[in-house]
Amino acid sequence: MPTSENRVIVGLSGGVDSSVAALLLQQQGYLVEGLFMKNWEEDDGTEYCTAKEDLEDAREVAALLGIPLHQANFAAEYWDNVFEHFLSEYRAGRTPNPDVLCNREIKFNVFAEYARALGAGGIATGHYARVKRIGDQVCLFKARDEDKDQSYFLQAVTSEQLTDVIFPLGELHKTQVRQIAAEHGLPNHAKKDSTGICFIGERRFSDFLSTWLPAEPGVIETLEGDRIGAHNGLMYHTLGQRQGLGIGGVRGAPEDPWYVVAKDLERNVLVVAQGNHHPALYSRSATCSDIGWIGPAPSLPFRGCVKVRYRQPDQSATITRLTQARYRIDFTVPQRAVTPGQWACVYEGDRCLGGGIIDATSP
Repeated sequence: MPTSENRVIVGLSGGVDSSVAALLLQQQGYLVEGLFMKNWEEDDGTEYCTAKEDLEDAREVAALLGIPLHQANFAAEYWDNVFEHFLSEYRAGRTPNPDVLCNREIKFNVFAEYARALGAGGIATGHYARVKRIGDQVCLFKARDEDKDQSYFLQAVTSEQLTDVIFPLGELHKTQVRQIAAEHGLPNHAKKDSTGICFIGERRFSDFLSTWLPAEPGVIETLEGDRIGAHNGLMYHTLGQRQGLGIGGVRGAPEDPWYVVAKDLERNVLVVAQGNHHPALYSRSATCSDIGWIGPAPSLPFRGCVKVRYRQPDQSATITRLTQARYRIDFTVPQRAVTPGQWACVYEGDRCLGGGIIDATSP
C-alpha cells in the first residue's frame, strides 16, 4: 500500500473493533493515528446520544496506545449525502438502508479525504471484511467470521475508494478480537456493539422519524379490499412486518397472524395478508435502477448469489442487464419480503461484486 511515512489513520469510534484495528496496525509497524468522527448534530445529553461517551472511550484507547486522536465533524456532509436520501426514500414509501450510503459517502469518502489532508497514506476501520487486488483493481471479499461479515454494508464502496484501505479484522473472529482487547487491557474490551441507524444510534424509531416526516394516518386493508384496521403512517411499516399492526380478531378470518404485503401510496393504504408463507410475501424477481460493481464487473447475464438484507444467507440468482443502467435479479427460489429501498448485494463465492438499490419486485 502506498503510504506517507507508513502513516495510517484509523476511524476510532470508541468501540472494541476499531480499537483492536488500531492496536494490530501498531503491532505491524504502521505509524497509527486515530480520528473520531461526529456525523450527527445532537445534544450529547439526550438519552439516545452516546457521542460523548464514545469520544471518551476513544480518548482512553488512544492514550493507552500512545497515538494522536483527531476529531472531525462531518454532520453537514452526512445530512446532504446520506440523511436527505434517507428521508426522500421514506417519503416515497420505501425502506432505505442508510448504513450502505454512510460507508460510501462518509467513511470512505469524506473521512478518507480528511485523512489524506492530514498526510496519511491510507485509512483503516474496524469493519469485518477483506480486500485483495485482482489485476490493477482492489476487490472486496467477505470476512472470515461469517456471523460478523460486513461486506453487505460495503457493497456501494468503489474499487478506487478501497485502494488505500486496510481492514485489520478481516481474518479474525469477533471472539478473537475481544480476547485481544482484553489481553492488552483495552478499557472497552467488553463494550456492547452499537446498533441502530449509522451515526444516529439506538432510539425509538417511530419517534425519531416523526420528527422529520409528518405522519399521515390511513387504513389497513386485506388483499380483497376489506378494511380491518388503521395505521399511523405508511413510513412506520415495512414489507413482511408482523408486529405493531394493531389488528385484532377479524370476523370470518382464521387466527393466523397478519403481515404487511404492500403499500398503496396513492390511497395511503397498508395492505396485509394472513400467514407467514402467504404467496403475496414472496417475489421471484427484483429490479435495480443501477448496480455499482467493485473491481472487474462480471459478464452478464451472471449466475451467482444475492443478499437482499443483512445476515440473510446467500441466495442463488441470475443478474441480467435490461438497459445500460437497469438490472433484473431472478431468484432461483422465490424470496420473502424483498423490499424496495433496500440494497441487493451480489456475490461470487466470497467475493462481493457490488450491489444496487431495489426499486421494484415481481411475484
